[in-house]
Amino acid sequence: QVQLVESGGDLVQAGGSLRLSCAASGNIFNSNTMGWYRQAPGKQRGLVATMSSGGSTSYADSVKERFTISRDNAKNTVYLQMSSLKPEDTAVYYCYLRDHWKAEDYWGQGTQVTVSS
Repeated sequence: QVQLVESGGDLVQAGGSLRLSCAASGNIFNSNTMGWYRQAPGKQRGLVATMSSGGSTSYADSVKERFTISRDNAKNTVYLQMSSLKPEDTAVYYCYLRDHWKAEDYWGQGTQVTVSS
């Protein structure tokens, strides 16, 4: 059983910054990818950023240059530093983990990020 616990969601003004954290626990293989997806009201869940255990990263075009993903492999924790936030960044942010050995995906419960204009 793998559990993902997110924290850090909040209400922030446009132009502000926020840092999300997600800690994974349970039976996790060392080779994995962790990251963040988001879902705004009426829209599909979409990629924000991911980072493999080897350090490879992937970002949505809309967040490049503004968001930075990082992780602490020893703690099985992934972070998302968000800067220059825009109202269109408002969404529920979901932590994601893909276990490459088991080929299984896991999701957190989501954390709300609201950016006011």
